[in-house]
Amino acid sequence: MNKVLIIEDEENLAQIMQDYLIKDNISSEIVTDGNDAVNAVKTYDADVILLDIMLPNKDGMSICKEIRQFSQTPIIMTTARVDEIDRIIGLEIGADDYVCKPYSPRELVARVKVQLRKKQVNSNINGGGISLNEDFLTASIDDKTIELTFVEFKLLDKLMDGNGRIFNRNQLMDSIYTDGRIVSDRTIDSHIKKIRKKLIKLDASKEYIHSIYGCGYKFDRI
Repeated sequence: MNKVLIIEDEENLAQIMQDYLIKDNISSEIVTDGNDAVNAVKTYDADVILLDIMLPNKDGMSICKEIRQFSQTPIIMTTARVDEIDRIIGLEIGADDYVCKPYSPRELVARVKVQLRKKQVNSNINGGGISLNEDFLTASIDDKTIELTFVEFKLLDKLMDGNGRIFNRNQLMDSIYTDGRIVSDRTIDSHIKKIRKKLIKLDASKEYIHSIYGCGYKFDRI
């Protein structure tokens, strides 16, 4: 059964959403306090997160930023705000969708199902014989599997998704550190070195990640 984490301080609304989700065989858990949201994300292992912006003690924007530091679980933000700037900000900090109140519970369930389908399609990303599994942060070739850290997974996923494109270090840093922190070029080099060592365990006959002098890195699918 798929699971949805409902982070919503309006308990009646949250209960309505829970009732509609269960009708579609989707289980859910409700969190009503912003201070409890991040810990709930870490412990509940949801497939989709419904996140209200206006929450007591901690707002949804801040929570979204925190979640994106350790998880790529799809986030649908809900709010009574209708300003376009709020929509843009919400999507820029990592939200996958945005719904304004009042909304139809059926519409929100439909949007949850869209994110579930996307997650299923993206759960296995293949390239050069390597299969990435986002749910378990692993990379596999045939029956061999290696575990990656969250940052290593994001970095390898970015390179593989580029289809041979060369990414400079700043582009790679922006893709894995979405909170605007400042890191040195050597941080990326260090991550690449660790990923290469792990990939050798899958296939020692090939170098998948190539350094392009003066430019950056690219992933070789061939």
